[in-house]
Amino acid sequence: MKKVLISGNEAIAEGAIEAGCTFYAGYPITPQNELIAYMSSHLPDKGGVFIQAESEIAAINMVYGASAAGARAMTSSSSPGISLKQEGISYIAGAELPAVIVNIMRAGPGLGNIWPAQSDYFQATRGGGNGDYHCLVLAPASSQESFDFMRLAFDLADKYRNPVMILGDGMLGQMMEPIKISNKVNKILKIKKSWALTGCVGRKPNIVKSFYMREGDLEKFNLSLQNKYRQIEKKEQRFEGLFLDDAKIILVAYGSMARIAKSAVKYLRSKGKQVGLIRPITLWPFPKDIFKQLALEKKRLTFLAIEMSYGQMVDDVRLALEGKARVEFFGRSGGGVPTEDEIIKKVMQL
Repeated sequence: MKKVLISGNEAIAEGAIEAGCTFYAGYPITPQNELIAYMSSHLPDKGGVFIQAESEIAAINMVYGASAAGARAMTSSSSPGISLKQEGISYIAGAELPAVIVNIMRAGPGLGNIWPAQSDYFQATRGGGNGDYHCLVLAPASSQESFDFMRLAFDLADKYRNPVMILGDGMLGQMMEPIKISNKVNKILKIKKSWALTGCVGRKPNIVKSFYMREGDLEKFNLSLQNKYRQIEKKEQRFEGLFLDDAKIILVAYGSMARIAKSAVKYLRSKGKQVGLIRPITLWPFPKDIFKQLALEKKRLTFLAIEMSYGQMVDDVRLALEGKARVEFFGRSGGGVPTEDEIIKKVMQL
């Protein structure tokens, strides 16, 4: 193990290489360009393939093809670039292929600006393309988690044969922090994927597709997907809880926003306020079980969702609680970031 000073974008790239990524295709866009630059410099040295595609649409379809051939494949972009990739992501989900997609969010809608935001939550968790599908969505809150979650993302993608999205933002991507790395390539690279398109001499041909022509076949396939998604919801909910035992007001925040919320919670605790924090780590599946558990165990709880958006994750908080607790919201967007003082003021008003 060694410690290095690295940006969140570079941590994601290094984490992907350590996780055994063998194929990357992407197209430059701020504020994630450090990620694509790092992959261009380091992935070929480890025996992987780097391609700067001619567009975001080309990049996601290259990932589709590489994954179908058995590679650990990924791409990255930022908000409007991810919008362009949505058709390909839907195809990947429909073909049940593992792939990792990184979104370092910027402010929108449209071209917006390059400042951090969290307003792509709906796009990530609801599926931005067509059809009934889901991506698993992981939300790191530090450079170390940005590095660590890449191994988890590739492992989950292979486990469920499903796209996994890393949802960060411009602040997380740009900040420099020390992280611990081991520089060991994941041995899973050597594991053969029995479903991959690697040539069919001596075995039955494999088929990768998302098109079903015969009546009833697509519905049958979609039902199997829904069963898979139920298993993911049951097994893969992840969160961090802070001071939940005695909290009467519980802040809910993810990613870099959770770091600011955590500072506010610690200040309020020092003043004797019974405040806690839930930081969702998986945005899909949303960690709804902890909300249900707290609502059943305690009465008169208030949950305060804090986001760099005008209210997206708050919908999942409400859905998880099913009306059993009060839910409030505070958010800013368009590059505006809720400050510790603003969060403390909002809590005191409650």
